[in-house]
Amino acid sequence: MTQSADKKICILGGGFGGLYTALSLSKLPWLAPHQAEIVLVDQRDRFLFSPLLYELVTEELQTWEIAPPYEELLANTSIRFHQSGVEALDASAHQVALSDGTVLPYDRLVLAMGGETPMDLAPGVADHAIPFRTIEDAYRLKERLRELEASPVEKIRIAVVGGGYSGVELACKLADRLGDRGRIRIVEMATEILKTSSEFNRQAAEKALSECGVWLDLETTVESVSADAIALSYREQVDTIPVELVLWTVGTRAAEATHGFELKRNPRGQIVVEPTLQVSDHSDIFALGDLVDCHDATGQQVPNTAQSAIQQADYAAWNVWAALSERPLLPFKYNHLGEMMTLGTDNATLTGLGLKLDGTLAHVARRLAYLYRMPTLDHQIRVGLNWMGQPLRDLLKT
Repeated sequence: MTQSADKKICILGGGFGGLYTALSLSKLPWLAPHQAEIVLVDQRDRFLFSPLLYELVTEELQTWEIAPPYEELLANTSIRFHQSGVEALDASAHQVALSDGTVLPYDRLVLAMGGETPMDLAPGVADHAIPFRTIEDAYRLKERLRELEASPVEKIRIAVVGGGYSGVELACKLADRLGDRGRIRIVEMATEILKTSSEFNRQAAEKALSECGVWLDLETTVESVSADAIALSYREQVDTIPVELVLWTVGTRAAEATHGFELKRNPRGQIVVEPTLQVSDHSDIFALGDLVDCHDATGQQVPNTAQSAIQQADYAAWNVWAALSERPLLPFKYNHLGEMMTLGTDNATLTGLGLKLDGTLAHVARRLAYLYRMPTLDHQIRVGLNWMGQPLRDLLKT
């Protein structure tokens, strides 16, 4: 692949879908005359391994481990990184306008801009609640926790809205960090937490939350959020509860930057794609990850998870390469590999591939699984060596 390549591949979004597609594309055999230049665009300068974001709250991991810079990850590849937001897509002209004024032409476009947490689902949420999706969110949460820990308040009261994976994992980490000083509650509108999870994982999570002293407000909705309180509705009765902090983990919607794209969408605003991951009515545009409504080759709905995006990335890369190399495209087939959740420091749950684990063993297995899924071998080695050396560093501190 050379800088004078005649085919241009533009990838918008550097999360699991975008970065892993770019890396897979760079490893495929681009032979003359089917050569291409790959450009990866993201508004941030760092990739985020989001399943480990919770470990920043308890300072089990450092930023460099879960959020390495793109320039570092792409250093030994021919992929060009361009840091910018996205302004507009002109599908008829085959070009993308970036927020820094750059216009990128493309022969094939990959949309992998992910999703965002909707903060307009109740009055006061946008002004007073903190989402938990980005590095900036984690930093904002840590700074607020430091303020509260240094304050004279006897109990630190926190409401985590959403009883899905993110809410449960975050509540467990907060309980570990705050100990007896924390008063944490999960607010969930359903009749149980982890509605889509396996019974084994749900029971392990309920046990961990109970042992941490986390209160569950089930069948409860949020009426409003203020600077120091949250109003909750349960069976048509509204109670206003004082809190120091509200964390919002409810829902996902397509990234705002894609709202102006004139592409076919479902009622939730997600872009509709074919099993080949090509956008409906636009064979030169591929899309994957949280952004899309995808049914795979067997007709099953593909969940919007990191696991799905990683699997889709391999197919997206192959199909872009195949399209430019005059080869047949492959329909995506999703393979559910199981579920993993952190339930606090040194505690987790894991199901999949015939295994059911919880506790410390699941914690170790989860870490190893995520180490294997990190984007490059160089980063895997750096992080793995750091993890191996941690017990010795802890011993030397004692």
